[in-house]
Amino acid sequence: MTIANVTPQAHNVRPLLLDVSNAVLSVTPEQFDQLCIDNPDLRLELTKEGELVVMPPTGGESGRQNFDLAVEVGIWNRQANLGEAFDSSTGYDFTAIGGGKLSPDVSWIEKSRLEGVNLVGFIPVVPDFVIELRSATDPLRVLQEKMADYQRLGVKLGLLVNPQQQQVEIYRPGQGVEVLSSPSAIDCGEVMPGFVLSMGRIW
Repeated sequence: MTIANVTPQAHNVRPLLLDVSNAVLSVTPEQFDQLCIDNPDLRLELTKEGELVVMPPTGGESGRQNFDLAVEVGIWNRQANLGEAFDSSTGYDFTAIGGGKLSPDVSWIEKSRLEGVNLVGFIPVVPDFVIELRSATDPLRVLQEKMADYQRLGVKLGLLVNPQQQQVEIYRPGQGVEVLSSPSAIDCGEVMPGFVLSMGRIW
């Protein structure tokens, strides 16, 4: 590891830019945790292979869509009171079961599975439900690989929402991917009783 100490001139301060677009940055889980502590404003993930992923802020359209999806889940969760819902800033630690440290755009965990779990840091529990929303700059293949990893880890229901193609890919353990074209709503009752996710504000 090379560490560069940069002391800018007080009268001529310029930002230091690091182009890592053609590089793979590998870190240990411990180094990743320290990076998150040292850089609280960055959205970071760690793949199961130990690759560091830096996620830029989303554009306004993706931010609005993600907020709408989170609100749908949040309203249902408050009414049903069957578990806890989490936003895109929430980190999960799957390293003990052969995964990475990931942050789904929306996630939900059934109440009994959180008994005795410390929620202060990364959550060491596989969520029951996740949503990933594809933004205009997200390569579809990368998100599909992430969804397949959620499926492998045991997420009961995963939705990959793809506004660019007006499709939703549905991931369930041990099953093939189901693809819906321009659905008006998605029934998630198999995991979240009574919950139907409206897609009206996404398309």
